[in-house]
Amino acid sequence: MDDVAKHLTMSKKTLYQYFKDKDELVEEATKAHIKREQEDFDEITKISENAIEELYKVSKCLRRNMNEVNPTLLYDLKRYYPNSWKHWTDFKNDFVFASIIRNMQKGIDAGYFRDTLDPQIMAILRVMEVEMLFDVETFPPSQFDYRHVQLQLLDHFVFGIATEKGRKLYQQYLESEKNESIPI
Repeated sequence: MDDVAKHLTMSKKTLYQYFKDKDELVEEATKAHIKREQEDFDEITKISENAIEELYKVSKCLRRNMNEVNPTLLYDLKRYYPNSWKHWTDFKNDFVFASIIRNMQKGIDAGYFRDTLDPQIMAILRVMEVEMLFDVETFPPSQFDYRHVQLQLLDHFVFGIATEKGRKLYQQYLESEKNESIPI
């Protein structure tokens, strides 16, 4: 709490007027972050023309957000902040999981994803890939750039689920990104 108060240039006493303890502060910050993530994902879903574009844009959003997140965050939440960890797991197991299943079905229906896929299994796989990204034992920060690892995992996932039509469209999004002057 000392560090937080110092960073916010306020006294610890003032900080305690808003939060009873560090657990409450972390929980409120976690809920606010999750709310922003949901809003971002909902907006991407709304503006995406197809399942490939949605998957691509969600991945791009994830890469952008990774610059703000310490890789040990999930470990710390799980170990030290059980209420916050529950909010995170509920978000992942409900919202993210349902979003991936919906996207998978949309992609299958449009012919971008293979029709032999089980959306539920693929949703579990994708969530586990993203979680694995934050495992500092699997991908030590001293050896791996998280944005690069995320791109590699996404490519592996997309090329595994996509039809030829879906792969071509995904490649178009990747090419358009290379031509952008704004860094991802």
